[in-house]
Amino acid sequence: MSAISPKIQNQIAMLQQVQQQMQTIMSQKTQYEMEIRENRRAEEELNDVPQESAVFMNVGTVMMQKPKEKVIASLQEKAESLELRVKSLEKQEKMMQAKFEQLQAQVKEALEGGNRPPNAA
Repeated sequence: MSAISPKIQNQIAMLQQVQQQMQTIMSQKTQYEMEIRENRRAEEELNDVPQESAVFMNVGTVMMQKPKEKVIASLQEKAESLELRVKSLEKQEKMMQAKFEQLQAQVKEALEGGNRPPNAA
C-alpha cells in the first residue's frame, strides 16, 4: 500500500479547513436567522400593544422606557442589518461549497489515480 503524497495530504487538510469554515458560516447564519425571528416576533407583539402603554428596551445593561415607535424602529433596523449579514453569509457559504466540491473532486481523483495499476505500454 502506497503512502499518501504530501500534495494530497495538503489538499485533504485544506478540505477539512474549508469544511470547518462552512460549519462556522452555517452556525452564524442560523444564529442570525433566529435573532431575526425574535425581532420580528417582538415587533408583532409591540404592534398589538396600545400606543400609550409603557414600552421598555434594553440599552446596554440598563432597561429604559422608550416610545413605542422608537423601539419598533430599532427592532426593524436590527432585523434589516441581520438580514444583510445572512445574505452575506449565504454568498460565503456558496463560495465555500464550490471550493469544497472542487477540492473534494481533486482529492478523490488523486486518490483513485494513485490506486490504478501503471500502464503496461
